[in-house]
Amino acid sequence: MELQQMRYVVAVAETGGFTRAAERCHVVQSALSHQIARLEKDLGARLFDRTSRSVRLTAAGEAFLPVARQALEAAERARAEVAAATGEVRGRLAVGAISTVGAVDLARELGAFRTKYPKVRISLQMEMSDPLIERVREGVLDVAFVGLVPGARAVGVREEVLARGELVAVVPPEHPLARREWTTLARVARETFVDYAEGSAARRQREEAFRAAGLTTQVAFEVTTVEFLAELVRAGLGIGMVPEVSARKLSGLHLVRVRPAPVRTERVVWSGLGPSPAAAAFLVGLGVQVE
Repeated sequence: MELQQMRYVVAVAETGGFTRAAERCHVVQSALSHQIARLEKDLGARLFDRTSRSVRLTAAGEAFLPVARQALEAAERARAEVAAATGEVRGRLAVGAISTVGAVDLARELGAFRTKYPKVRISLQMEMSDPLIERVREGVLDVAFVGLVPGARAVGVREEVLARGELVAVVPPEHPLARREWTTLARVARETFVDYAEGSAARRQREEAFRAAGLTTQVAFEVTTVEFLAELVRAGLGIGMVPEVSARKLSGLHLVRVRPAPVRTERVVWSGLGPSPAAAAFLVGLGVQVE
């Protein structure tokens, strides 16, 4: 079993097709398909169900995928560790972040890191907190910036709290609450909400505060980014609650403080096995203790 074959399987699983996977891996599709077929023959099981319209992992493929990712990460990590032993930081830095990250200026930090370590391949994914933590656990990401309620724990990873802050309500200028600087949870609970998906860490940050006060709320619109949340609020479809640092960046909306305010912590998480040399250099640059 070759690492290249594993790389092809991961590429097909992540892109959803052989053509896109071949483009990502910079090979012709026939070569990629041939290598995966050889691997399936060696394993004695099909890894993908192929139709004219889609490519999906089989049960065997679902079992194989995380192992393949771990093997590729181990090989990448080994090369990076050897380079680090000679004083050179190289390899990859795969970063994940929520759209409301505010504890660090991520663009500036990544730019400074690239200047200092030009041989490191940097990538960035924007997602919700829970999937980001899972990807760090799986080794898909090296570092992720997430937001969680104060008492929550990110299981299977290491973490450090970067900031603690309050959520504020955002409303359109014509909304009755726009004339106020602050209001109560009970008053806000009467509104229709634009919020993130049920069960997500971002949604829990708001709901736990209402639940603790014995209040329930109605969510009519679910979104995945703060930008689209703001668009729906501007359209008068509901109100939202977001971190204050994010609210101040949303044009055309009025910020209203809420008492008692929902609280969240912004954290950086990295592998429970310890950071790669590139991830360690990035974290140290942020002032994070990685030992």
